[in-house]
Amino acid sequence: MFGTLGGPELFLILVVALIVFGPRKLPEIGKSLGRMMNEFKKASNEFRQTLEDEVEADKRREPPRIEAPVPVSADPVESSVAHDEPEATPAPVADVPDAPAEPTVSREPSSPLEPK
Repeated sequence: MFGTLGGPELFLILVVALIVFGPRKLPEIGKSLGRMMNEFKKASNEFRQTLEDEVEADKRREPPRIEAPVPVSADPVESSVAHDEPEATPAPVADVPDAPAEPTVSREPSSPLEPK
């Protein structure tokens, strides 16, 4: 509880406290110190309980609902009229140097009768 304080160290502290404060004042100091420690314990327990309650409340809270995307037709006028939504603007495209528009696929003939 006191870390590296042993019996001789505690005894020395008590003797010094008795000399400094006197035999009449020492019990009052002990009582007030005990009350202070008790209040600190209560406050720390209340704080810990409040934190635990908040964590539990966050766990019980429903996750946000994700709505399904609305299907968009090829015609932008029909899309905006049908769903009462403004036209979507395309997202900016990052500059990619010399990127092919579509991937190229080479196909080898599967049979000898197929033309090359």
